[in-house]
Amino acid sequence: MDRRLFLKALTTTSIAVPILTACGGGSNPRNAANPVSTASTANTQNLSSGLRFDHGVASGDPLDDRVILWTRVTPDSANPAAVTVLCEIAEDPAFEQVVLSEQMATGPDRDYTVKLDAAGLLADRRYWYRFSTADTVSPVGRARTLPMPGQFVERLRFAVCSCSSYPHGYFSVYRMIANRDDLDFVLHLGDYIYEYGDGQYGDNASRLLDPPHEIVSLSDYRRRYAHYRKDVDLQTAHATHPFITVWDDHESTNDSYKDGAENHNEGEGDWQERKLRAIQAYFEWMPIRPPTQEQDSIYRDFQYGDLANFMMLDTRLEGREKQLDNPVDPARSEPRDLLGQTQKDWFKHKLATAQGQWKFVGQQVMFAQLQLLEIQRLLPQVPTNDFSPLIAINMDQWDGYPSEREEILDFVDDEGIENLVVLTGDIHTSWANELYKSSAVLTSGVLDDPLGVEFVTPSVTSPGFPEGAAQLVSAILPVVNPHMKYTDLNNKGFILMDVNRQRAQAEYYYAADISDPAQSGVESDKVKTVAVKAGTNRLIEDTPVSRPRQI
Repeated sequence: MDRRLFLKALTTTSIAVPILTACGGGSNPRNAANPVSTASTANTQNLSSGLRFDHGVASGDPLDDRVILWTRVTPDSANPAAVTVLCEIAEDPAFEQVVLSEQMATGPDRDYTVKLDAAGLLADRRYWYRFSTADTVSPVGRARTLPMPGQFVERLRFAVCSCSSYPHGYFSVYRMIANRDDLDFVLHLGDYIYEYGDGQYGDNASRLLDPPHEIVSLSDYRRRYAHYRKDVDLQTAHATHPFITVWDDHESTNDSYKDGAENHNEGEGDWQERKLRAIQAYFEWMPIRPPTQEQDSIYRDFQYGDLANFMMLDTRLEGREKQLDNPVDPARSEPRDLLGQTQKDWFKHKLATAQGQWKFVGQQVMFAQLQLLEIQRLLPQVPTNDFSPLIAINMDQWDGYPSEREEILDFVDDEGIENLVVLTGDIHTSWANELYKSSAVLTSGVLDDPLGVEFVTPSVTSPGFPEGAAQLVSAILPVVNPHMKYTDLNNKGFILMDVNRQRAQAEYYYAADISDPAQSGVESDKVKTVAVKAGTNRLIEDTPVSRPRQI
């Protein structure tokens, strides 16, 4: 079974919206003056008992009239074939104005996860939601819908994060994001989980994994998500803000592509079967809208009023050809797929028809050209191993597929697309880059006008460069990469994007310490701001830090 057939099958089996239709209670999505029953008074005779909400709640994929609501129930006893829970969404945290109430069934075929596409909501509005059984109630989560397409919007604030390796430290960064009360949503750009076992990647003795071995089976992937989702900091971030997510490689396995992966080895079974298990667990455990007959891939778009369009790409499993082993392979200069033709056509169409002032592209691997060969020559005292996870030309990122990158940039140039901002994860470090068409060393390229900018988010916990080497490399990077205006290759954190009609500003916030649970949510004194003014595609450093807002 190929991926598309598998995703279509999911729409009618384990995570289908039809399974989440009401089997009791009622709904009244628009009339807050006449709300439906709350959990304390609703008809609960069909609800199951003996369940726990060990993994918190989450919301995701917000639109102007709906949002995905998610939880997972844990049975107290032997796994029952099916259980029923109630989901409520209200206009107030006390649930005095409930606007939607649905009873839903779940069971072992979807790992007891519950997912409701709560439709009929008002645009640009905060809501509160919870799940309940006959004898227990989940934590309360908070969601927010987007403004209507075309609606005038003055300001947007969202967080960008990626790469959370559980054994490398505590999720202080997720707590930092949760502490930002005024965010519209969180963009998570992948590596939400890692597939490795204990001792294979990260060695914090207080952060052991479940299962302890590398994950391969469907049960393995489900257990790893369940293990991550018991983390209190991650639960708090999900309960506070809706997430818009895409996967990277470690949700399946390292350096994955459509037909294989670097870390899929002999004895681990068929790759296509492993990939489908990883996809199934992802759609079960993440607050992402289930696939439909019309949209059966993870790439998708969102429109935030008239201010911004968001295009979320899949640079891993949709169309990527295998990475080349050698950067001097002549095949590198030939057309090679990273997106795949169908996704690339979709992406071009969305770029050309986007009505928002800003065009944000959420994707996984660095888009800008990176040249490190000269750095290794200029810093011979730094051991070659200290350049990990980067090499002279990283064939896993867009540098390994330069023809497709140039095709995209040619399209942006030819169509006169303005205010392009690429948002990237994957490499565990912070970058702010201007984007040019030249795929060579960019000494000449930067004399031309840039076609957009790129902000790369630091990791939540995953390691970057070693201390010392990070500072040396950051100092020399602009010498041979003049389009790269800012790097931090060591600190862990996230980007807060503050966007208005005049500029889009990336604010890099860093955690004080990810090795100490007592430091959860504590920020360091270091903050870096990099902005681009509308219509310029030029980065400006050290602009004023934005102020919080009331929403």
